[in-house]
Amino acid sequence: MDETNPWKTISSAVAYDNPWITVTENKVIQPDGTPGTYGVVHFKNRAIGILAVDDDEHVWLVGQFRYPLNQYSWEIPEGGCPVGEEILDAAKRELLEETGLTASSWKLLGSSHLSNSVSDELSFYFMATGLQQGAACPEPTEELVVKRVAFEEALDMVLRGEITDSLSVLAIMHYALISAGQI
Repeated sequence: MDETNPWKTISSAVAYDNPWITVTENKVIQPDGTPGTYGVVHFKNRAIGILAVDDDEHVWLVGQFRYPLNQYSWEIPEGGCPVGEEILDAAKRELLEETGLTASSWKLLGSSHLSNSVSDELSFYFMATGLQQGAACPEPTEELVVKRVAFEEALDMVLRGEITDSLSVLAIMHYALISAGQI
């Protein structure tokens, strides 16, 4: 198997830029030798997700309306980690911001590219335990509902298609495998 890049970039130009993303249009020679165009969405932050698990096997979910989907979404607490910020520091900040929780124990469960056919978005997801409740302080642009549910209910929500956010699905399924002793 040849793992070298079969694409040849002829030119690149920024088509759109804002504080969160840059969209680049690339003129390319495709692997079959024909000319083409490839758009890439570059995320300026890394995605961070936190599965907060208490001593009773309950987890915290955050509900909010997601503009790009035009629908309401239930997710684990999530946010962005700017370049230069440690991913664990960002996870702690996001958990506190969205839920008011702090945790005494943190474990990195994994990382993932969330949509690698069109973007370079990289995500990290953590498990947080040893939880203490404080006051949430969401960003002004966030209208959040926070709920604590049994882990089995969160898993059922994934299996029923009620939780579709990929970072949430990854973290919940990862923890289900841990709980089943499979990893």
